Amino acid sequence: MEIRRSILSKLHAHLSEPEITLLVGPRQAGKTTLLREMGQSLQKAGKTCFFFNLDIDADALFFTTQQRFVEHLEAVAGKKMAYVFIDEVQRIENAGLFLKGIYDRRLPHKFIVTGSGSLELKEKIAESLVGRKESFFLPTVSMLEWVQYATEYRFEDRIAAVLHTDEILEERLLSDYLTFGGYPRVLTSSTAPRKNRVLQEIYQGYIERDIRQLLQVEKSNAFVVLLQLLANRTGQLLNFNDLARITGLSVPTLKNYLWYSDKTFVTSSVTPFFRNKEKEIIKSPQYYFWDLGLRNYLRGIFDDLSDQGHRFQSLVFRLLKEYFSESVASLHYWRTQNQAEVDFVVNLGHRIMPVEVKAGKLQQPALSRSFRSFIEKYQPSEAWIINRKLRENFNLGNTAIRVLPWYDLLYSSETAVNTT
Repeated sequence: MEIRRSILSKLHAHLSEPEITLLVGPRQAGKTTLLREMGQSLQKAGKTCFFFNLDIDADALFFTTQQRFVEHLEAVAGKKMAYVFIDEVQRIENAGLFLKGIYDRRLPHKFIVTGSGSLELKEKIAESLVGRKESFFLPTVSMLEWVQYATEYRFEDRIAAVLHTDEILEERLLSDYLTFGGYPRVLTSSTAPRKNRVLQEIYQGYIERDIRQLLQVEKSNAFVVLLQLLANRTGQLLNFNDLARITGLSVPTLKNYLWYSDKTFVTSSVTPFFRNKEKEIIKSPQYYFWDLGLRNYLRGIFDDLSDQGHRFQSLVFRLLKEYFSESVASLHYWRTQNQAEVDFVVNLGHRIMPVEVKAGKLQQPALSRSFRSFIEKYQPSEAWIINRKLRENFNLGNTAIRVLPWYDLLYSSETAVNTT
């Protein structure tokens, strides 16, 4: 049974648009599998498709110049319209400029392209694909995709209700995901040792094929140390000087490496929320891993019970990113000089919403002093407390407090109950 990826319908819908369909995401997240599924569907409908994988030397030879690629395409397709799939486009030097040149030739073909890193990684030019592409982000398998797959798609949109009433199922599915994350090959591996070996292979492939093409070998070693430090400090304040001392990097180089980590979709930075710069002075970002399995592999620990709070907070980070993915919302954290801290602040433009994370199964609502402080200071119309079980609504002054189990965030804000 294949894991059904929710983005597939959006990709199919974009096939009728003239712009390049650009699918980006971390290595081994399932991009190539989606290309195959799309290609097979098109071929069954009688469409002409061509596939190029730039990890394969024979295919990469066609991309040494734009002219060579165009000539080859004309030779195999003639004047007939074709769907052209290009996998791992980041292997091309100045990939964005290459694709821009191809697109501007007004060929009769539709291009569907994937990349394991942002095109910005290897480009030092001002050229862009603005107006020539639409980007789609494919992370590793989401919690919703995992839960649906693990329950064999029996419950569809009733899954939150099922998890709320079946605590054993909720415990098993949550524990598996918090431990091994969402790489497709990991999820479909049958044993814990096998899952660990697959994670090792994915990690080594990332370092060997992505990072060492960007950095010298000795510098990539420092990058590995940095990732291990981030894995142990997920969701915590970072001291750049401290990290630079441990890794042996300068602070500017360290920040550049953190940028690489974000642009290859391994980590995501969360910046501080502040309106009063004099009091809310913590400006260093916090970092979360897109995939908990990779994060736990970097720590070398999969069964650390003392780490459950950090893992659950990482899950909520990703759930929030996905829940508000169709909106202009941005995700932040809040901390003051007096050490008052709120896990997440969702900035929706016209309003803000604090989110506090509780890793346990609450029996009754519990508001921390920092959470109350934020509410009193900013008077948000709504605030969330995310936990394992409790579902309850009440008011604190003019603020509507919603206590929600994590599975209430499985569907995006576009399809979930309106939160405004």
